[in-house]
Amino acid sequence: MDRRHFLRSLAATGAAAGATATAGCAGVLGESGPEGTILGPPEQTRGDPVHPIQGDEMPEFTVPDPITGEEISTAQFEGERAFLWTMFYTHCPDGVCPALILRLRRAQEVAAEEGFEDEAAFLPTTFDPERDTAEVLREYADQRGVDLDAGNWHFLRPETYERGQELFDEEFGLKIEKAFDNDYESLEYTFPHYGLILLVNKRGIVERAYPRGPATDVERIVDDFRRVVTA
Repeated sequence: MDRRHFLRSLAATGAAAGATATAGCAGVLGESGPEGTILGPPEQTRGDPVHPIQGDEMPEFTVPDPITGEEISTAQFEGERAFLWTMFYTHCPDGVCPALILRLRRAQEVAAEEGFEDEAAFLPTTFDPERDTAEVLREYADQRGVDLDAGNWHFLRPETYERGQELFDEEFGLKIEKAFDNDYESLEYTFPHYGLILLVNKRGIVERAYPRGPATDVERIVDDFRRVVTA
């Protein structure tokens, strides 16, 4: 979905999003989220930057998986798999990206343990294609305990840094800029962090946005994911 259609979706869901600001705990019995969702309304309002939240369509885009050589589209999972999406880069120096990957990896483990791995997908997308080569991503997966052989994990990598900037800005409203003036002598450049994780159901609708993903309880994300996948 391009930015124009996303903004149209945003306008259509604005009233529902505002109503969630005073909602009770997520998933309370008897409450229901926007049409097309499974989980109850979260305690969340639309913030700045403007990114998808519950009830919005997941932006539709196609990005290469450099490890498998496939072109992966978010649309290809509709009707078949729910997924978790986040943004990261392997040279992250402050622990934010490893914390994001940890949460997706834990959900992947649970999916395998409980037998719903074929209904789940995990789509971490790097915004540093220059350094995140296929070899680097394989090594990173090994370091983080990711099971690439499960067939449900795809490291996505835009073809160029500029394509990544365009993707994150137009589809998610997120600005990506290299920071050359940083506190890390070993790194030529770093990036700011949004820490965003999106949980998307099999209809391609966002069920949960976790804008502070690294600080969100791991088991909360896993439980939300389990409920959406197995509904």
